[in-house]
Amino acid sequence: MGRTARNPERPEGEESATDATFSSLLEDTAEELYDSAPCGYLSTLMDGTIARINGTLLDWLGLTREEVVGCRRFTDLLTIGGRLYHETHFAPLLRMQGKISEIALELKAPDGGRLPVLVTSSVKTSGDGEPTLIRTTVFDARQRRAYEGELLRERQVAEEARRQAEADRERLREALAVLQQSLLPAALPVVPGMEAASYYHTASVDRLGGDFYDLFPLDDKRWAFFLGDVCGKGPQAAAVTSLTRYTLRAAALHNSDPVAALTTLNTVLHERFNTGDPRYCTAIFGILEPDATAGTVSVHLASGGHPPALVVRADGRADYLPTPGGLLIGILPDPRFTPAGTTLGPGDSLLLYTDGLTEARVGTNRALYGEDALRTFTAGLAPAGAQELITALTGLLDGFGEGLDDDTALLALGVPHPVPVAREHDLTRHPGGVGTGVIS
Repeated sequence: MGRTARNPERPEGEESATDATFSSLLEDTAEELYDSAPCGYLSTLMDGTIARINGTLLDWLGLTREEVVGCRRFTDLLTIGGRLYHETHFAPLLRMQGKISEIALELKAPDGGRLPVLVTSSVKTSGDGEPTLIRTTVFDARQRRAYEGELLRERQVAEEARRQAEADRERLREALAVLQQSLLPAALPVVPGMEAASYYHTASVDRLGGDFYDLFPLDDKRWAFFLGDVCGKGPQAAAVTSLTRYTLRAAALHNSDPVAALTTLNTVLHERFNTGDPRYCTAIFGILEPDATAGTVSVHLASGGHPPALVVRADGRADYLPTPGGLLIGILPDPRFTPAGTTLGPGDSLLLYTDGLTEARVGTNRALYGEDALRTFTAGLAPAGAQELITALTGLLDGFGEGLDDDTALLALGVPHPVPVAREHDLTRHPGGVGTGVIS
């Protein structure tokens, strides 16, 4: 629709005023539009000599037209770094391509500073294709540069915060690892006539676990052991773990009966945590009495809500030692703990574990590993000693991968097979002088 079309709803006088205002906007000449454009314009000869420049760019530079046109080259307007970039990148690319767009350069500002700009240039050619002129448009990039600088600063701040957070996390991990180790024995003591081995799997390096175990002498003939799991994770669970370990140690020295030791622990936990945030644990506590003459070890134990101990026999049998009725420790004021016992002979081992092992998720359907699978696995290792048993179970845990999402403690106590001593008349001498025992 042409501009002569009238709007029947607009008064004639108002429409005439609008047309007059619109017409006044068209009074700027092309020269005026060029000179006062919101961006800088300049044209240079092929050697870079400035042939034309608009007033906007002159204002940015603080120069007059007489100081620039025919007197300076485009590179004279640039900072030293801008000149280097122009000679090594800008100019060669412009000669090859005939046009180059939005190149970041810096002009010399009137105050001696730098004026960041974006430059677009194109080569004008004659009718026969010869380059005659370079037309350049210059855009003020100060606000963009300030925005980019702010983004860069924010990124640097965020990166520094990330590095600091990672460093803090690493320090926390180290502190948690030290604290976790303080809740476990540094090394298991040597029990005459027995072999002992342990392993602790930490599900998360960022959280303290609540699993615990210990082995220590009561006198010159008896040894006490325990293994358990405190409810929860973190510092609160660690505090309960520490209290549990020292309570069981003290209780064992006062009264070594397993039921009595667990009863004492229950009293302490129940009185300490019966209000507010309740805390409890599961545990197996037992006494070892080695018989050097018979080469056996008597085991007396009791359990408070803990998974049953597993007895692995030298002949390949593996059976759980039932402790029915054992309640969680710390929940009730007067729970009942059931005692149990067995005798370990040469090649037999007693395995204690926390439920992280049997509750690991396996297979594509992520089913629980379970006590039956554990019994089958350990039976296939017989007559492995305690250390071999723990080594095999460590490999099993590693194989669970992400299916093992809980801390797991293992403690194996076994009676090693006696090492046969070859008699002198059974030794067969080899040419090299090395004897080989032949057992008769």
